[in-house]
Amino acid sequence: MAPAPATGPRVPAARGVPQPVATVDGLGAARTPTGVPELDRVLGGGLVAGSVTLVGGEPGMGKSTLLLQALGDLAARGARCLLVCAEESVAQVRLRADRLGTLAPELLVVSEPSLPAVVAHVAACEPTVLAVDSIQAVHDPDGPGAAGSVAQVRDGAQRLVRLAKDLDLPTLLVGHVTKDGALAGPRALEHVVDTVLSFEGDRHHALRMLRALKHRFGATDELGLMEMTERGLVSVDDPSALFLADRRPGACGSVVAPVMEGSRPICVEVQALVVPSHAPIPRRVAQSIDASRVSMLTAVVQQHAGLELSSFDVFVSVAGGVRVAEPSGDLAFALALAGARSERAVDPNTVVIGELGLGGEVRQVPHAPRRLTEALRLGFTRAVVPTSTPEVRGLDVVRVGTVREALVATGVRAR
Repeated sequence: MAPAPATGPRVPAARGVPQPVATVDGLGAARTPTGVPELDRVLGGGLVAGSVTLVGGEPGMGKSTLLLQALGDLAARGARCLLVCAEESVAQVRLRADRLGTLAPELLVVSEPSLPAVVAHVAACEPTVLAVDSIQAVHDPDGPGAAGSVAQVRDGAQRLVRLAKDLDLPTLLVGHVTKDGALAGPRALEHVVDTVLSFEGDRHHALRMLRALKHRFGATDELGLMEMTERGLVSVDDPSALFLADRRPGACGSVVAPVMEGSRPICVEVQALVVPSHAPIPRRVAQSIDASRVSMLTAVVQQHAGLELSSFDVFVSVAGGVRVAEPSGDLAFALALAGARSERAVDPNTVVIGELGLGGEVRQVPHAPRRLTEALRLGFTRAVVPTSTPEVRGLDVVRVGTVREALVATGVRAR
């Protein structure tokens, strides 16, 4: 009697053999520019072969416009691009392409929500770049659940990721967001892709901001700034000038701070408003800065600058909507608070940088010369900085060691 065949888990075929990392060819990570400068900035130079990039954002931000512009430029340079529209008809895409001027022959479009059909189209067309709009609308008829369900989104994303890796096919996916701003679908959607981009802005304003929440091929601290126009998205070449264009010089509670967004210094206007509170617990309202940091800075100003703020409502904002996440803007926020409380304005030709400690000390910040050079380019003549900051030719550098010294140096508080 023949022995029964051995049973056990089936071992999949190996896709490669282990090898020293130093012998791996790094050319596979070469980047292909999309032709949209701000998108390339956030991606670190362009798309990587076999990478999967997920672009999320609220409805009306311009996600489909961003993808069509990128694909149109790639196709104009000879790359065959396939745009799969699971939510729109090809006629709707043609109207947008007419407006954007993206009518290159190598840009292919198909309206198809079925995932197996999408895979078949890829095999037939052999594109250089694939884009799917959106991952929540694509579904497998043989899979569990309806389109947009957790299982469908997870399985669809995993299948497209495998397809991209097997074919070295750069893939762009559009993702919906919830009312809280988080990507709709399972958390696994963000884990399986290589890059997650957030496309933000106010639908009532033209400015759009592109950030990387996850990026396996580069940094996640770059910021892309674009403006929505009738001809599509246009890169903002001078964001500092844009954010300071409507500034009212000499206003109490207004201070300019050079902050770093990735490798680019940007000058932003920090604003504060301090009003008497009639509530048992005064309010601390923050926009574009962490609310807990505003509470900390309010306590530091009250303790070490001698300004009473415990019975006042405090409102802090950054004009233009840029989020200041780094601590280099601490001193600017503190001076804005003190200026609003004492009704004294900081010299409009002065910029302020510095991190604040709980003891009221002003600490050094990285890339100070680059920040001050950007301020000098915009016409500022004076800078209040930490004590160890180097000189910058053409700029009057005032060094301070504490928040109280900074208040005296700017005239917000008498000696």
